[in-house]
Amino acid sequence: MARRNSYRDTSTGAADDSIRSLLGESLDGSRLRSILLNVIKNELTARQTEIIMLYYFKELDVTEIAERCGVTPQAVSAVMARARKRIYRFMKYYIRGGIS
Repeated sequence: MARRNSYRDTSTGAADDSIRSLLGESLDGSRLRSILLNVIKNELTARQTEIIMLYYFKELDVTEIAERCGVTPQAVSAVMARARKRIYRFMKYYIRGGIS
């Protein structure tokens, strides 16, 4: 069965909406970026960190990441979904001071 190369992830899930809402709260940009990078570096698995960095900072699409990592695009998408949820949980804690 041939692999589909047109797979795209548009980052429109509930986890992304939650992260965007946190980013919109009052907090200066440099502090927010520092917190975000610390969460990515310290709280995600090595695979999650690699995929998040490639997607958001190197601006590769899901198909390119899948080829680079030797996995399917669906696997990349699943790892990204788990990483986004984890990022949101930690960002919520840092930005809101642990209040749910």
